[in-house]
This record gives sequence, structure tokens and C-alpha cells, in this order.
Amino acid sequence: MNEDVQMASSTQGNGDDWVRIISNDGFSFLVRRKIAQMSGTIANSLDMASGYSESETKTYHASNDRGIIVQKLLEYMCFKAHYSNSKEEVPVNEFMDRIPPEIVLELLLAADYHEM
Repeated sequence: MNEDVQMASSTQGNGDDWVRIISNDGFSFLVRRKIAQMSGTIANSLDMASGYSESETKTYHASNDRGIIVQKLLEYMCFKAHYSNSKEEVPVNEFMDRIPPEIVLELLLAADYHEM
């Protein structure tokens, strides 16, 4: 998962295969495009044919989501990508144990909004 998501300072540059996701409280995450596209909302925003500014700047502003929520969404996208074509058993409980109970409802609403 470390090679797919990184915390980033605002001065770090983007490559073609990386996109930046910024939470409403200013946390910035660099994510491989293939991971970010696991979200329908983010994929549509970053699609060059959409004409959105996000597709040119390679930056998606998660204006409704705090940093902890964006972090958990990205963790899930990496988890899903890792196990999507895997024949090994998916350790769902391991992932669920990393979600603090106090953010579950907010995380559920964000996952629904981001079409995950």
C-alpha cells in the first residue's frame, strides 16, 4: 500500500500516473491514478473527456471530507485493488478493525458519495 498512497507536502510535484487528493482540512495525499479511479466520483472528475479542471490539474478536492475520512477511503481503495484479483482469503476483519467507531457514519456517507 505504501507505493500507492503517500502523504505529500504542497510543494511536491505530480507525475502523469499520480493524482493529488486534498481534504477539506488541508491534508494532501498523492495516489496512483489507478487507485483513485476505484471511486466513480473521482474517476469522473479526473477523466480528460469530462472537461473538469481536476482532469488538467490532476488534483481532486474532497471538499466535504476531513483528512481522516479521505485517508480511510484511500486505504479501502488500496485494499480493494490489492485483493480484487487475488485467490487468497480477503481479511475483511483486519480492515474493519482499523476503522474507529466514531467515524463510521461519516465514512459510510463519504463512501456513498464517492461511489465506492
